[in-house]
Amino acid sequence: MYVVTGVTGRTGRVVALRLLAEGEPVRVVLRDISKAAQWQERGAEVVVADFSDVEGMAAAFAGATAAYLVKPPGYDREDLFEHAQRTTDAVTEAIRRAGLPKLVLLSSIGADRDGVGVIATNRMAEQRMATLGIPVAFLRAAYFMENWERVFAVAASEGVLPSLLAPVDKALPMIATADIGDVAADMLRQSWEGRRIINLEGPQARSPDEIARALGHALGRTVTAAALDENAWEGVLAQNPFSRTAIRGFVEMNQAINSGHIAFDHEGAEHVRGHRSFEDVVAGMALPLSR
Repeated sequence: MYVVTGVTGRTGRVVALRLLAEGEPVRVVLRDISKAAQWQERGAEVVVADFSDVEGMAAAFAGATAAYLVKPPGYDREDLFEHAQRTTDAVTEAIRRAGLPKLVLLSSIGADRDGVGVIATNRMAEQRMATLGIPVAFLRAAYFMENWERVFAVAASEGVLPSLLAPVDKALPMIATADIGDVAADMLRQSWEGRRIINLEGPQARSPDEIARALGHALGRTVTAAALDENAWEGVLAQNPFSRTAIRGFVEMNQAINSGHIAFDHEGAEHVRGHRSFEDVVAGMALPLSR
């Protein structure tokens, strides 16, 4: 039995669907029981539990061969980091109680260092999960290609791709979330001892300039990347349902990306490349109409 969390998000959904399609027994963990039927119809077992509920999560992990863990972001919370620590502690205790034999954790590039904003929640999780004494794998994923979807409408209407990443001609590692899901589904069925760190990125690094050109091609119009002034970042981020704490965390994260502080640490890590390009990702999305 494979336990999959985060199935209402991008990567967890891919993991669960892939395992089910290949005939594997799957137990999905949901916080909202109204979403249970769609997974039961696909053949999955469903457990309703919250990450802060030690007993509920221990029941979810009970008898499983391995689990894929995606932490709930909590970006709407002013106590973002404290909440992340509490839920990490609770899930770690649940794993111990259940005797889970193997864990694959979605983490992030930069989780091995300080001064990385919201990525610090991934570092917390890695540090706690590393104490479990079971085979654990940390998937340190690059910047999600799908993050650009938030500004597709602006690109379609104005021909400008606003970017917090700068300079716009600087290529950065990026990854399609479907590739993350595929790698996670494979790793759940692998055997290893101790801790594994997987640096995960797409076929090639891409710059905002390249993203803009690819998106423009898909939209049928010219799109140009434009770096947003750092003084405007908080206002832009505030358009999302983020707390002030999260906004400051995202500002620090993007500053760390742009300075090069957030990067893959190759020492002691494996490096895996997905096969999906940004063009592949865009082809699978519903694009806004250009004006």
